[in-house]
Amino acid sequence: MDDERILSIEVGDDIGEVPAVLRRPVGASATLVVAHGAGAGKDHQFLTGFCRAIGELGVATVRFDFPYRAAGRRFPDRPPVAIATWRAVMAAARAEAPDGEPAWASGKSFGGRMASMAVAEGMDAAGLVFLGYPLHPPGRPEKSRDEHFPKLAGVPMLFLQGRNDPFAIPNDQLDALVAGLAPAAVLDWIVDANHSFEVKGAKRPAAEIGAGLAPRVADFIAQHARPGRRT
Repeated sequence: MDDERILSIEVGDDIGEVPAVLRRPVGASATLVVAHGAGAGKDHQFLTGFCRAIGELGVATVRFDFPYRAAGRRFPDRPPVAIATWRAVMAAARAEAPDGEPAWASGKSFGGRMASMAVAEGMDAAGLVFLGYPLHPPGRPEKSRDEHFPKLAGVPMLFLQGRNDPFAIPNDQLDALVAGLAPAAVLDWIVDANHSFEVKGAKRPAAEIGAGLAPRVADFIAQHARPGRRT
C-alpha cells in the first residue's frame, strides 16, 4: 500500500478548497470516493479504518471533508454546496487515476445521501455505496428521503444498513425502496447493528467496525467491474 497523500481540491470561487486524502494501492482496480457523515469528518476512525482495509483489497480511496467541516462549522452544507463539492472531488479523483479506471461514490449517512443526489443530477459514477443510508429522521418514517431514487434506476448500488439503525426503522421501508431499484441495487442488512454499525454487547473500535465492511464493498465493486462511465 502506498502512503496517504494529501490533496487540496478547488470546489469553486464562492466555496473555496476542501482537503482530501488519497490512498492508492499498486494495481488498484477502482477508485472509491468516500464522504463523511454529518457529525464527523474525513479522519474519523470509522472512515480511516474502512479506507485502509479496502485499500488492502485493491481499491483506491479518496476521502474528503465537505466545506462546512473544513471551515470548522457544525451544521452541514445545503445540498447545492454538497453536490458541487461531490462533483469537484469526483473530477479530482478521476484525474489521479489511470484513464478508464472506474470511480465509485460512497458515503456514511449524509455523505452517501449527497452522493446519490449528485448522481441523480448527472454526476458520473460507476456506482454508489451507502454506509448507512439516512432514509428518514429517527422516528419520522413519513419524512422519507427517497424522492431522487427513481433517477438512479440502473445504477449499481450497495446499501449496507444496520437492522437497529433508527434512520431505517421500520426496516421494510428500505426493503421496499431497494426492491424497486433491483436488480441493480442490493441491500445488505447487518444484524443487530445501529447507525454507526455498532452491535450491542460486542464493543469494538470504530476503525475495526469500518474495516469490517470493506470486504462486502470490495466484492460488490468487483462484481460490477467495467470501464468508468463518462458523460
